[in-house]
Amino acid sequence: MKTKVSILFYAKRAKANVCGLVPIYTRITINGKRIELSSNRFVEISKWSTEAGKMKGNSEEARSINSHLDMLRIQIIDMQMELVHKKIPVTAETLKSKILGVDERERMIIPIYQNHNDKIEDLIGNGYAYGTLERFKISLKHLQEFIQWKYNLSDISINKIDYAFVTEFEFYLRSIKKCNNNTAVKYVRNFRKIIKICLDNDWLDKNPCSRYEGKMKEVERDFLTEEELNRIYNKQFSSERLNLVKDIFIFSCYTGLAYVDVKGLKKDHIAIGIDGEKWIFKNRQKTDTKSKIPVLPIAQEIIQKYANHPKCLNEDSILPILTNQKMNAYLKEVGDLCDISKEITFHMARHTFATSVTLTNGVPIETVSKMLGHKNIQTTQHYAKILDKKVSEDMQVLRKKFATVETPIYQVK
Repeated sequence: MKTKVSILFYAKRAKANVCGLVPIYTRITINGKRIELSSNRFVEISKWSTEAGKMKGNSEEARSINSHLDMLRIQIIDMQMELVHKKIPVTAETLKSKILGVDERERMIIPIYQNHNDKIEDLIGNGYAYGTLERFKISLKHLQEFIQWKYNLSDISINKIDYAFVTEFEFYLRSIKKCNNNTAVKYVRNFRKIIKICLDNDWLDKNPCSRYEGKMKEVERDFLTEEELNRIYNKQFSSERLNLVKDIFIFSCYTGLAYVDVKGLKKDHIAIGIDGEKWIFKNRQKTDTKSKIPVLPIAQEIIQKYANHPKCLNEDSILPILTNQKMNAYLKEVGDLCDISKEITFHMARHTFATSVTLTNGVPIETVSKMLGHKNIQTTQHYAKILDKKVSEDMQVLRKKFATVETPIYQVK
């Protein structure tokens, strides 16, 4: 649609000053929407021609004012054409900002963040995983809500973002959104990446995040012991729903796959490996790294059990998995019925695979790291630390046991 712009100069009687002079205003109408701006000129109302939109006569005063109004008209038309050439939509807001001298290069944080997320979405499967996009989407949502909460605005200029903004954002995440330390730090780090984009494009002269030192706290990953795992595996429930949940959880314990990867597991992800046995070949959705996992007998047993399940046949899936929310709710019930005091979640299966199923049974940490699809072996080493702690605790029990045994007294013959 062609943009229709009209320019009118008029004397605003309602704003006459103490000397009886009225201000001359500029009315610009763009596609039916008006904006009004002062021309910074005053005139006696009797000397103003409403029909011509200028001062009457040929006096020096009239020539000066009318010349000024002509220049204003030319400037407005030039600014309109400049917006068109720059492919900026000509609206009442954009033209008004241009006339008032608002820097058109002023950039707002939300569109920059959204543009970053849009690019990630276009690159899903090509260097980026869906999980990464989801995290940045949530980070953006928290930032929008923070700006509204703190400043009562829907957006803010990047030039107004300073160190105080960053620390207040972290405070908001911890206090209002109830994020734990690591979650809050991750969201601020995501925001810091957007600031880096601004710096790299020379949109910012100073880094507002340069002094931010959010540190991640090491989280102790809970897992099931071999005895607890066997207790669940051998338990038969009267409810088919709980038996299904148990089987899918056990499958994850013996493959190390996260919920989203079990859900996306298709028949063509299973093939014959280098040893002639069945392996799972699948990219982790979270990091897009390749996981190659030999299928252990218990996992194969569960695959065969559900091979002809209607949902598996219809969706070409390996298991008829429920939603993550339902799985976790039912796993709590499974834990209670198996007399396990730990709060069982689906992700605990991945930790159990790393510890009780593999590392405890002598599988090298490098092998475990590859099967888990970790990009860095340091991530896998967290599980080894957990096992070291378990060894220490077990040995403490043994020390106490030996301490209670009386030391035999040997007589020298």
